[in-house]
Parts: sequence; structure tokens; C-alpha cells
Amino acid sequence: MTAPTSAAPPALLIQFVAGTSVEREPSFTTGLPVLRNGPPGTFVCFGDGDRVPLPTDQIIFSAVVAGCAQVGFGGMQFVAEEDGWLVFHRVRDLLPEAELSPERRRRMTLAPRMVTAIFAHGRQVWPVTGYH
Repeated sequence: MTAPTSAAPPALLIQFVAGTSVEREPSFTTGLPVLRNGPPGTFVCFGDGDRVPLPTDQIIFSAVVAGCAQVGFGGMQFVAEEDGWLVFHRVRDLLPEAELSPERRRRMTLAPRMVTAIFAHGRQVWPVTGYH
């Protein structure tokens, strides 16, 4: 996963705190037919060793900029900050059903301490910094 090649910003861009990186598990095959297993796992990794899973099938790019992981998602949207969590919903699948795990979640939550900014279509939506 690398930076986007088009000029259009992703539907959702999350910038994580300093000292983070993105790790994707390698693809593997067992030689046996495995259906609807989904893509390998993707994690944002923190300096303290914590790893937080991300929905791999929604990631359209990732990069580390100035020591901060940035991850762009294609079919996710930021909903709100609820009960101390940043809440995101899957609004559409980017891959065909046959390539997705039936166990995939429709909702993703992150602790605000993990994130420095959230952008929707290039506009910062969290934290809110004044009147728009």
C-alpha cells in the first residue's frame, strides 16, 4: 500500500499519532481451496508495541508522513465521537463479496488518543478546529 496516485483525496483519511506505522500481514496460500477468508490483516503499530487492526479490504493507501501513519479508506465514513470513541462505519464494500470475509465488521472504533486528525474528502472533520 502506498500513497494514492490520483489527485482526488480518499473518502476517509486517518492520521495517527507520531511514532506509528502500518503493517500488513503477507498473503499466503495453503494449497487448499479456502473461500471467503478475506485479505491478510493490516495493523497500525504504535511505539509502545500495541497493534490495532484495520479493515484491510477498505484501505486504498497507507504511508508514514513525518513519523505519523496515514491510512486512506475508500468505503468508510467518520460518524462521530461517541462515548469516548471515534466511530466509523463501512458504507460500501470495495472488493467483490467472494473476496471478503463474512466476519468483517460494519463498524470500526478508535480511541481519540491514537489519532491526530480525520479528513473526509480532503476536509478535516476531527478534531473540529473552529467554525466552517
